[in-house]
Amino acid sequence: MCRWTWCPPPPLLLLLLLPSMSEAQVENRVVFLPGTFQNVNVSGNETVQVLVSRIPPEAAFITLQFHTQQHNATLSYTRVPGPGRSLTAEDSGLLSHLLPGQTSLAMFLLGSGSEAVAGTGVILPYNSMEPVPGACNLEFNLEMDPNVYIHYNLYETSIRFAPANVGFDRSGAPPPCDISRGPETRWRLVYDVYSYFLPENDLSEPSLFAGIQAVADTQGLIQNAKLVMTLTAADTSTAVFTSIPGQGVVYSVVVRDPLMNTSSSYIPVHTYACSFTSAMDGCQTLGRISTKIFFTVAGLAGLVICFFGHRFFKCELFCMGFSFAAFFFFVLITKTTTLDYDIRLALAAVIGVVGGVLLVMSWWRFGSVMACVVVVGLMLGFLVSSTVLFTPLGDLSLYRSSSAVFWVTFCCIMISVPFFFLRWPREGNIVTCGVVGAYAVVLAVNAYIYTSLSFITLNILKRLLNDNFSAMFTDVPFQTIDFAMITVWVVLGVSGVVLQLYRERSRPFFPPSPYLMWQQELERRRTNVLDPSHHFPPLHNRLLARVRQLTKRMEPAGEHTPLLL
Repeated sequence: MCRWTWCPPPPLLLLLLLPSMSEAQVENRVVFLPGTFQNVNVSGNETVQVLVSRIPPEAAFITLQFHTQQHNATLSYTRVPGPGRSLTAEDSGLLSHLLPGQTSLAMFLLGSGSEAVAGTGVILPYNSMEPVPGACNLEFNLEMDPNVYIHYNLYETSIRFAPANVGFDRSGAPPPCDISRGPETRWRLVYDVYSYFLPENDLSEPSLFAGIQAVADTQGLIQNAKLVMTLTAADTSTAVFTSIPGQGVVYSVVVRDPLMNTSSSYIPVHTYACSFTSAMDGCQTLGRISTKIFFTVAGLAGLVICFFGHRFFKCELFCMGFSFAAFFFFVLITKTTTLDYDIRLALAAVIGVVGGVLLVMSWWRFGSVMACVVVVGLMLGFLVSSTVLFTPLGDLSLYRSSSAVFWVTFCCIMISVPFFFLRWPREGNIVTCGVVGAYAVVLAVNAYIYTSLSFITLNILKRLLNDNFSAMFTDVPFQTIDFAMITVWVVLGVSGVVLQLYRERSRPFFPPSPYLMWQQELERRRTNVLDPSHHFPPLHNRLLARVRQLTKRMEPAGEHTPLLL
């Protein structure tokens, strides 16, 4: 990549630049042609003059957009940036209304601080019939602002943009924005929100620039991106999505004029929902050590449960009780305290151990297999319900507008699964071992390599922890790694279920309760006088007799003579 690209300006442009030739000789300069992407490197504290040439005569306005991956860059109408005349961001853009006969103009690009900034930019012209993005801005700093503003946290990613105006020619004045709402005003415009997912596990700069170039204009968005929602001019110009840390996503908006059958695009904006500069949980080191340890252990336990869970019933009950208690108390601790993540995870793990022990002890003491199997069935129901609502069904407006409807649907699906266990308890328990155990392996892989399958349960966790999550779009990308992990999940699950059904076909449905077996053995010894163990003294008497033997010497009762044969 060159430091900047220069091509000979046309004669008309040279005439326009003659008055400032002395300044141009000491100033870096890059020439942009409409519709052609240009890679630019800006040194620290450097100002690059952007010359836009060969503007088509039918163009009424142009947008200049510039994108970087990690560092902010400043686009300015003037050499010295000022309020309302410049924008500083990773994805920045400016809109310029052209004058009659104008075929060129100049803008300025500045770096951020002392670090060099590398990025890519493009000029897009629009004619007078096409809507003007951001021309009715009343919220942001620029007078006409075609940018999409993005904000993210652990749970959600939101975008905002300024309303557009209908198109107008070079010699005309912009139509008023809010005087009337007739069909000739901006209120007839429609906004399409698009999302475009970058390749998974690819945080490279070329990958981002290739994605930006694919969706920089209206045609690229329609062909390559996914239409998420459509807003009218009366709607709030915002959209909310679920955050996917480590996954690159490009968002943009296309404003359409149904009367003129024309459209134009806003400036695309990208996010990875993580920071490139953070030393902990940054984009390059995503995932805490505690999380990796926790899910690695869970994945190993899930692999054992997948193939041997029904055979080792106590281990299965412990793992299911651990998962149920740890998930519930992690949500409770997070909602009610402000403890650090590692402390919350450790507390959830400790409480999970207690929950697993209590479930095992309840089976050991009372011997109620059905009660324990219902808890196991709820775990399978939770996963099935999460999977159903992970599909596009979960993004229906009915569920996004009402959390109550979502949770009623979720609970109905989750509770209906254990009814299967009432008729076929052993088969249902084995299916749970295979499906849930295999998914634990998927979560363990996700701790090291991102896969979208983790959001099956993570979206439910986010919805529990965030009161406003229902308004978000939970769409996630499905790429090569996701299809590979689906294959792993299916193969492990089916193999575990088939193996356990074959191995347990001639065994009792469930192992007996140890406590009940001990009681039955004790009762048998008490009532069966023919059993030699019936004549054994009680355990405490035997222990006391043994202690007396160790502490007191036993004297011989008398002479012992050998028997005469």
